[in-house]
Amino acid sequence: MASEEHSILSLPFSARAEQPNTPPLATYLLSLISLKRSNLCVSADVHTTYDLLSVAEEVGDYICVLKTHADIIDDWSEKTIRGLQEISRRKHFLLFEDRKLGDIGNTIQSQYTRGPLAICTWAHLTNAHLLPGASIIPLLHSAASSCLTSLNQSVGTMISAGTHRLSLDNSNAADLPDQPSSISTSTSVTSTSPAQSLPASTDTYPDPSTSTSPPQTLFSHTRRKGRAGSLTTATTTISQTFEPTSPRQPASLMHSLSMGKDSEEPQDQKKALEELGPPPHARGLLLLAEMSSAGNLLTQDYTNACIKAARGSQDFVLGFVAQRSLNQEADDAFLTFTPGVSLPQEGDELVKGDGKGQQYRGPEQVVGRDGVDVVIVGRGILGAMDRGREAERYRRAAWEAYEGRIGRR
Repeated sequence: MASEEHSILSLPFSARAEQPNTPPLATYLLSLISLKRSNLCVSADVHTTYDLLSVAEEVGDYICVLKTHADIIDDWSEKTIRGLQEISRRKHFLLFEDRKLGDIGNTIQSQYTRGPLAICTWAHLTNAHLLPGASIIPLLHSAASSCLTSLNQSVGTMISAGTHRLSLDNSNAADLPDQPSSISTSTSVTSTSPAQSLPASTDTYPDPSTSTSPPQTLFSHTRRKGRAGSLTTATTTISQTFEPTSPRQPASLMHSLSMGKDSEEPQDQKKALEELGPPPHARGLLLLAEMSSAGNLLTQDYTNACIKAARGSQDFVLGFVAQRSLNQEADDAFLTFTPGVSLPQEGDELVKGDGKGQQYRGPEQVVGRDGVDVVIVGRGILGAMDRGREAERYRRAAWEAYEGRIGRR
């Protein structure tokens, strides 16, 4: 049971977002939760891209985070990633890949950044066991930084021949002139500061600054006797852009709504979310400190080790997947995500389990009593005839439990 004496339990999400030591991605998520009045995460445990994107579309307006299991999607592809990213931007929620990384450092770095899932390229959040040791945290943080830097950089080569402009990626070499009498290659570089160097106090989204080096001719052939001269130029452009590492500072409307002031105008929330903007260019880790399945082997000593490790990496570890708030010391301000949350249908009693080891609790107990921040709901919403309507029912119940905890009702 969470300690009721810890100040974080009675502090509004909006106030937590403004604390100076809150990492940028946590600041963004706390602001998003406040604006959407949703501390609901839906677990989209489906098996096809179509079903995954359908769930995201149906529940997106009511959630702050969508949790995925990419490795159970039968047809996972770049199309899946692009679809998730488009819906998450449009409906304003973060993506959490529930990968539960737990191997040696070199392996989990590869699992996080490579392969068909390439988690770091699209998921704002992922989670990990601490079983291999606390050293996996800086290794994952380093992998995330390298991955984000590479995402900000693109390389393209163009060939121009007379009035033609061709890409080296195209199979149209036949369009090139025969035996060009002069060929030159030039390289232009467009760059900005890496995302990691952007000051945390940045409060606007700057346009990428650029600097282009003058073209350099690498080789040239003289004109052949008896042939008209022509020129073919290959230009390689390396461009690097950046997004801010911290979200925008709240504008007046956004700040007003995030502080809990009511508005009867739906467009006010829409405008406030536009003011919030896209997520910062950052990734976050949740440590799997406790589980909701019966008979799990995550002991209290293991949980304590997770808390200790998180305190040493608060710029990357946003919090925990746990059954209760694990904030204990005065400076602790971690987020807690909790699965195994269910609501009974009207007139029914809460089902205590699924017969497969999963144990269920209601939002009032999880959020109100145990101090959890974000509730994770899967089958209770996925199995509904109207997923959007059921997601709204869960959203409202979890939010009311939160408001009761901080004394707003």
